[in-house]
Amino acid sequence: MLLLGIDLGTSAIKVSVVDAHTQQVLATAQYPDTEAPIVSLQTGWAEQDPGQWWHDIKQCILKAHASGAYRPADIGAIGIAYQMHGLVVMDKAGQPLRHSIIWCDSRAVPYGQAAFSAIGQAHSLRTLLNSPGNFTAAKLAWVKEHEPDLYARIDKLMLPGDFIGYQFTGELTTSPAALSEGILWDFSQHQVATEVMNYFGFDASLIPAVQPAFSRHGGLLPSVAAELGLTAGTPVTYKAGDQPNNALSLNVMQPGEVATTAGTSGVIYGVASQVQPDMQSRLNCFAHVNHTATAPRIGLLLCINGCGIMNKMARQWLAPQWSYAAIDEMVASIPAGSEGVTVLPFGNGAERMLNNALPGAQLARLDLNRHGAAHLLRATQEGIAFAFRYGFDIMRSMGMQPQMIRAGKANMFQSQVFTDAFVNCTNTPVELYKTDGATGAALGAGIGAAALQPTDLGKGLELQGIVAPDGQQRYEEAYQRWLTCLQQTVPGT
Repeated sequence: MLLLGIDLGTSAIKVSVVDAHTQQVLATAQYPDTEAPIVSLQTGWAEQDPGQWWHDIKQCILKAHASGAYRPADIGAIGIAYQMHGLVVMDKAGQPLRHSIIWCDSRAVPYGQAAFSAIGQAHSLRTLLNSPGNFTAAKLAWVKEHEPDLYARIDKLMLPGDFIGYQFTGELTTSPAALSEGILWDFSQHQVATEVMNYFGFDASLIPAVQPAFSRHGGLLPSVAAELGLTAGTPVTYKAGDQPNNALSLNVMQPGEVATTAGTSGVIYGVASQVQPDMQSRLNCFAHVNHTATAPRIGLLLCINGCGIMNKMARQWLAPQWSYAAIDEMVASIPAGSEGVTVLPFGNGAERMLNNALPGAQLARLDLNRHGAAHLLRATQEGIAFAFRYGFDIMRSMGMQPQMIRAGKANMFQSQVFTDAFVNCTNTPVELYKTDGATGAALGAGIGAAALQPTDLGKGLELQGIVAPDGQQRYEEAYQRWLTCLQQTVPGT
């Protein structure tokens, strides 16, 4: 059996086709070739068109087919990974009513904060493992207040992956993992969070049918199958947010195991059987893809909104003619610490680990007679690594003490400079593997279709290297400068 994995990212769609028997990737594709736009009508807003997602996914699948590396008819299951926390609202006819309010949109922060206070902070952390924050439930509360006529027409609320699953199958489902990332799941009662629903005044009928992430979420519609050259009835057997799915792709499924990724946003994601939530709710606790009431698997998630997007913008401003590889070679000549230049990368929405502050990206301690573009580019990569260190220290205070972190050799982990800064300032080795989110989604589909067992994960992983700390002190002074700059910018951090 072949498995089709789809990764609905913020910047692009990725697709992989994997052989279930060997776990080898037969073909990959990405679409579009340029980064997908984010609509920002006001400061702190971020939206995308769900219809464009669906168009791009279909084009990406056809692009993968064009490789000729497999027979599309041999695809036996479909898995979907998607950008987390987004809100899609649909009418009774199955049409989205507005653009999706995506993960890095900050407009709902006050709604989540008010809910956190009203429900009770201690109670929220005990039952939801989070504050309602700036997540899907709070986003819907914003729609309810500011777009009441549209809200009245909503038949179902969805996470982005639920919407794509519906486009494939005509069936609408969600999962505890998906609802938990929207802060709509009660871990104490193992059900939809009625207190959150009642506080915001949401009707229970807005929630789709709830079933495990690994399960049949519907069969491929004949019309869609014909358009994509697939077989009608092919099941969608897995849906998960991009970070739990990235963990699955790296075989991070059991307590104590930790994954990281450094794409548009940066994430460290650890699995635990139980957690002591951070009282400030600066890190998020979600149901992992294999979470059950009898065998809890909680995903402890540190998210830094300003990660690869900051690196991309620095390149665009300072060295647009250079490739990322050429920039890496150029900045390698600058010593660790960037000779004093400090960059705070927080310019992509409210930062959860900074108590939902919006400090914007910051550049400090620039000497116009001493520093050049290479210093700024290196300081950008180091500033992102230091943001990881700041959040990682919070994670450690919550009981997560990993001896090794796994990452795909992709995005910023392709940079030797960034990887060196990351492992040294966190003082934790990183194993680098050849994998990505689309491959993880395909493997998840295999588990959901019973073509793979969870214990099979990892058999197809290709280790590409281990990077170990070689001198943490090289970065410690620079990190302390960075931390001082952060504390001056965001009091209380």
